[in-house]
Formats: sequence, C-alpha cells, structure tokens
Amino acid sequence: MPFPDSVPILTDGVVRLRAHREADAERIVEQCTDPESLRWTTVPRSYTLEMAHEWVGEIAQGWDTGGDQLWAIEDATGAGDDADGAFQGTIDLRPREAGRAEIGYGLHPGARGRGLMARALKLVCQYWFDAGGQRVDWYAESGNFASWGPARAAGFEFLATLPQHVVHGDGGLVDAWFGSLGRDDPMQPRTEWVTPPVLEADGIRLRPWRDSDVESVEAPDHPEHFLPSRAIPTPETWADWLIRRRLFMARGTSVCWCIADAETDRALGDMLVFVDGGALADGDTAELGYFLHPSARGRGAARTGARLAVAHAFAPKEKGGLGLRRLVAETAADNTASNAILKAVGFTRWGHEEAATAPDGSVGPADHWELLR
Repeated sequence: MPFPDSVPILTDGVVRLRAHREADAERIVEQCTDPESLRWTTVPRSYTLEMAHEWVGEIAQGWDTGGDQLWAIEDATGAGDDADGAFQGTIDLRPREAGRAEIGYGLHPGARGRGLMARALKLVCQYWFDAGGQRVDWYAESGNFASWGPARAAGFEFLATLPQHVVHGDGGLVDAWFGSLGRDDPMQPRTEWVTPPVLEADGIRLRPWRDSDVESVEAPDHPEHFLPSRAIPTPETWADWLIRRRLFMARGTSVCWCIADAETDRALGDMLVFVDGGALADGDTAELGYFLHPSARGRGAARTGARLAVAHAFAPKEKGGLGLRRLVAETAADNTASNAILKAVGFTRWGHEEAATAPDGSVGPADHWELLR
C-alpha cells in the first residue's frame, strides 16, 4: 500500500505512532529550531516551513521504497495540546544488514518530560523484533543524557563511548555513546539512574555537581601517583570530566557529589562511592574516593564529606541509602592526608603492598582499607 496507508499504527494506549502529515509541518519547524534540537542533533540549520513539507515527502518515499521508517508521535490520551492528534515528535527505524537496525528520535519541546519517547521506543523495537529483526542499536553524541534516558528506560545496554564517531550538527566529528537492545532482552532499565542526595554537616554540603562549578576549578598540585590524572578536572578538561561523572550515575555505577562550602556553596572538591564493574545497587561493596582543590585543604572538608558519604552508603535502601555492607579504599602509602581521613571515619588498614602499580604507572607502596557497616 502507498504512504500513508503503508505506515502501521502502533500504540500502547498512551503513545500512538502514525504516519506524518502535511499538517505536522509547523510543529516540525518548532522542534527543529529548538535550541536543544540544534545542540544535539544534525537537523538542518535555519529550518523553514518549506523544508518541513519537503521532509514529509521524503518520509513518504522512504516507506514506499522500503527505506528508513519514520513515525510521528502522538499522545494517545488526548491530554493537553494533543487533543487533536498534534505532532509530538518523530522516531525513525533504519534497517541494516542481518536483522540489525538503528534507531533515532526527537521530541517537540512541549512533549518532553512526559515519558512519551520511552514508550515510543519500546513500540518500535517490538515492531522490529516481531518482523524478524534481531537487534536495535542506539547512538547519541557524548553528553546527550536526554537521549540516553529513553534508551535506558527501554532496556538498552550502554556499551561504549566511540571516539569521533558521529558528526556534530555544526560540523566535525565528535565522540558518540553506543548502546544496543536484543530481541530477547527485557525492555526495562538494567540499572538505577543514581541521583545524589544533598547532605550537610559542620559547614560542609554534599550536592550534585553543576556546570557553573567550573569557576571553582583549580590546577591540581598533588603527586601524580596519588590519583589518576582523569579523576581531577582542570579548566581545559572540565566539560569531559563532568560528563563522565554524570555518566557514572546515569549507568548506575556511582554516586558523585560536589563537596561544597555550606555557607557560600562554592565547590571545594569531589566525593564519590563507586564500583568498577556491574551496578552500585546490585552488590554489597563499593569504593570510596575523594579529592580537594588545593585552596580547600586544612579545614576538614574531606573528612566531613567522607563521614556523610559513609553514612549514606550504609543507610538502608528503604531509608534512601545505598544499603551497602562494606566500603573499601586504596591509597598510596605516602598519602598521609588521605590515610588520615580514612582513619578518622573508621576505616581499618587491612593490607599493604610494597610494589603496587600507581595510577601514573610508577611502582611503590600502597595501602588497602575497609570499613564494615
């Protein structure tokens, strides 16, 4: 059947996927000129109503020739501005070889934050699997957490960050996140998206990192064998560092706090509870890590922050904590300041190595610590 009859209607009772219409053009323009769409997608710049009408024609041609398959998204509940079936966004399925397909999507600004895209994504993936497809792959520019949210909710597994793999909307190659969903995978989140609670005591506040905290970043002055170089941001590496910290939490492997002055809210350093493999919520042991900017040392900020983080780590899950049984830490033996912090909050040194490999590749003595709930 020719377009639009060739487009299967997909719905779960909340979201409805249908063929694009010429009447969608004005809202397509609104979506394609939205700052977030321009930042994270390759939508043509200076998008016009004429371009929207041309694109609807290209979508029709794709369906008629067996190419890419694009649906318009509606809110099937008839709520709000969708009472008349208004266009809420687009989701596209791009078939590839051997039962594999790639997925892409975008929402109109007025449709965001309602969970519509995760539902649409599940509908399209199930459609592909029912038709004999084996796998759906997802790509997004590194840092596009708004795209990762629906993919995560639909059961996609985050697999890798691919260097210089996609084209930025304004040109040039940038890093890409890559995830995938197989036909036998459950369409539900694999891990919890961790949100750090705000904790406060003795003039110190643990809170989420903010973009504006770059103003507090200082050049590190610690010995290179104390911490991995990527663990501490510089003004030049701040953006990538913050994305990695947020990605840890989006993948459920860490809870990351900014150590801040409770009075001024100025960033003093970093505090995190993390695991190297699996998800934080699935085990009973995690590692404690921290650093302070040079100007923040000597006031007990790391010690107070560590005490708050430990309490949260051991608090039962039903009371909002992590419900862990054990925390561990590893330090260079000559890192007297860090060792003193661990002792102050109750850690016990259980092991010592004379020839451990340090983060900078050097070999030297290291200590191993643990604290039981």
